[in-house]
Amino acid sequence: MPPMSPATSTSGVDRRLFLSSLLGAAAAVGLTGCAGSSSAASKGSAAAEPLATEVPAGTSLKIASFQGTQQLQFKLAELGEPPFTVADWPNIGAGPDVINAFRAKSLDLANNAGIPPIQAHFQGFDAKIVAINITRKPNYVFATKPGSDIRTVEDFKGRKLAFSQGQAQGVVLLRALKQAGVEYEDVNLVPLTSNQFLTALQAGQVDIAPLGNTQSPAYLQQYGAKGARVITTDVVDLLSLLWAPTSVLNDKAKAAAVAAYIPFWARGLVWQFENPDVWNEEFYVKTQNLTLAQAESITKLANKPLFPPSWDEAIKWEQETADLLAEGGFVKAFKVDDLFDHRFEGIAAQSVPAEYRK
Repeated sequence: MPPMSPATSTSGVDRRLFLSSLLGAAAAVGLTGCAGSSSAASKGSAAAEPLATEVPAGTSLKIASFQGTQQLQFKLAELGEPPFTVADWPNIGAGPDVINAFRAKSLDLANNAGIPPIQAHFQGFDAKIVAINITRKPNYVFATKPGSDIRTVEDFKGRKLAFSQGQAQGVVLLRALKQAGVEYEDVNLVPLTSNQFLTALQAGQVDIAPLGNTQSPAYLQQYGAKGARVITTDVVDLLSLLWAPTSVLNDKAKAAAVAAYIPFWARGLVWQFENPDVWNEEFYVKTQNLTLAQAESITKLANKPLFPPSWDEAIKWEQETADLLAEGGFVKAFKVDDLFDHRFEGIAAQSVPAEYRK
């Protein structure tokens, strides 16, 4: 764990410099019908040519699998092997780490929220979104440090808030502040990455940190008796997505492999949602060392996977997110259309039952 940076107020500071410096320091089924969702890639797609209808022999991909979730899903769901070689399953999850791995060409495909593609664009790295899973329920809560008197988002004024510009937790915090009418100038945003949040809370270096639903039960079990609590909101991080560097998608063989992987990804998530008891035991209890009760509290909050045939809602949400960041001076304003490779639109939807499409 690297040393924590001291609390730093963003008031009067160029936020682009302030936050990009943090990220620089952190600097990360068959294919039938694949082209049918978009007969030709739209403007801004990675390539103008339609996707190949089969994966050439010898094709391989390096796919992120944070905490081994993808391999475990595929094994438990008995999904079989994709029609290409997975050369590596790097244990990478955080957006900044994914961007760094993309740059180093040690990763070809990753699952993230909507914010990392925006941050990659801001950093000048060209990557595209190839699959969308819509999230309807909040995945994050705001945890207080032990002994805190904070009980509402309005109470965040004047406090130190853990903030990661390039991750979902960052945009959830910004949306919560906006919804509560709290201005950025009224809070102290402390630049951290999400893997530093727990340590910062425990040490009292921040007053608030966004924690995932998977993290909060264990945190409360350890620090609830010492006055720590969680503050819930209705703020959602709408998008869970697959994305890849444009250089990967410009490779015909790799693009075909990406398209072939999408149904495995979608079906794995559906299986996990439909089999919570197995997932609780095999993942949360056996690999994450949670109690069964903690695991059950997490899966009760799980989102039903939703793979829309159209990306219109996702694009609208992504634009709102980019605009929110631009309004705060965190990125430059831009149109997000170029972040989506429409050749892949509809592949995930075609691979799951109708109830998981809308």
